[in-house]
Amino acid sequence: MTAAADLTRGPIRRQLIALALPLLAGNILQQLYNTIDAVIVGRFVGDGAFAAVGVAGSVMNLFLFLISGGCSGAGVLLAQLHGAGDGPAFRRDFFLTSLFGGLLTLGLTAAALLLLSPLLVLLRTPAAIRGFASDYLHVIFLGFLAAFAFHLGSAVLRAVGSTGAALVFLMISMGTNLALDLAFIVGLGMGVAGAAWATVLAQALAALLCLTYLARRFPQLMFHRGDMAYDGPLLRRTAHFSLVSSLHMCNLYIGKLLVQGTVNSLGTGAISAYTAATRIEGFANSFGDSGHTAVSVFTGQNTGAGDPKRVRTGFFTGQRLLATLGLFMSALMLAGAVPALRLVLPENSADSLGPAVGYLRLVACFYLFNFLGSGLAGYFQGRGRVNIPVIGATGHITLRVILSWLLAPKLGLSAVALATGLGWIGVVAFWSLLFRRERTSSKPA
Repeated sequence: MTAAADLTRGPIRRQLIALALPLLAGNILQQLYNTIDAVIVGRFVGDGAFAAVGVAGSVMNLFLFLISGGCSGAGVLLAQLHGAGDGPAFRRDFFLTSLFGGLLTLGLTAAALLLLSPLLVLLRTPAAIRGFASDYLHVIFLGFLAAFAFHLGSAVLRAVGSTGAALVFLMISMGTNLALDLAFIVGLGMGVAGAAWATVLAQALAALLCLTYLARRFPQLMFHRGDMAYDGPLLRRTAHFSLVSSLHMCNLYIGKLLVQGTVNSLGTGAISAYTAATRIEGFANSFGDSGHTAVSVFTGQNTGAGDPKRVRTGFFTGQRLLATLGLFMSALMLAGAVPALRLVLPENSADSLGPAVGYLRLVACFYLFNFLGSGLAGYFQGRGRVNIPVIGATGHITLRVILSWLLAPKLGLSAVALATGLGWIGVVAFWSLLFRRERTSSKPA
């Protein structure tokens, strides 16, 4: 039986890297889901369908990040319980999250289907691509329960420091997604709906593999009949962590939807440019997201174990690693913007290349702040202070939306990049101030 990782002792730098590397690879593979859909749709269906998948991705992520955010919040509490060595409470919380999270996911599916048409109108989606986006999203929404099962299983594995297994499942799932994309779109001519079905079926496979692995290799983590009991205080604590973390992710994507509305007003060419640029940007963000999760899990276990000194040491080690990665990714994106975008953009979208390159190179200049912010958010989340990332993210998104709306008529996509970068600077300053105050207040007089 594979043992869960104990992050409360041992070399911190090595543990953070061991946590982050599978998470990084997994995040990159997750980005490939939408990117593969978009590229194949663009090549075999057309530029309008490519733009539609970009719009659909923003709508889809609003709901999917509610699900993944809730699972991540529950995972923070699970990490603290694991660090404290409280196995019965861990299994009971796993049961409560599975039951109530699954019910909420079904409700979210119904709400998403009802709100689809108004959302596409609210986003000012051009009529020429609205049908494509609607076809794609109808299928994606029907697959939410599979997405919840996979994200919850992954959260349980992360909570106990086992981040490698989910990577293997994602690799299998991604290969399945690619094969089904080709079969449904190229072979059967199903268009954007085929791309969506490929994604949903591949996600369901990943969920099945993840939960089967948990049951066979980590039976000590799985809840049984004796663990299926109502625990009001634990459920309320789990609900708080999950709902606040969901709100955090939801705020980010509501902001992205509003920014997407500004981009949509610039025309189909700008939508294609933004879609391609954000696909590449998503890969760069995967490094920061992985660091965020690694810091959160490490902090959660050591908070549960009652070791604040190790928590602080882990945080500073993580920030040094993230700063190095942020500077590296900035240089890589500045140098490699053109060839990377040529891989993503459809062949007949030459007019979109210039705006996409301008966006990508400008936003790359701010990546140090993006990555440092990821570490700070992970620290506060792991400590259980889940409200702080939400407040910071809300401020960042508000600034980003306002500046994008004001500057886009004159600067085009560059306005969105500038607004994003300034938002990162602001949120890092805010979180750094709170971290300094917390550290000062915790020192003995």
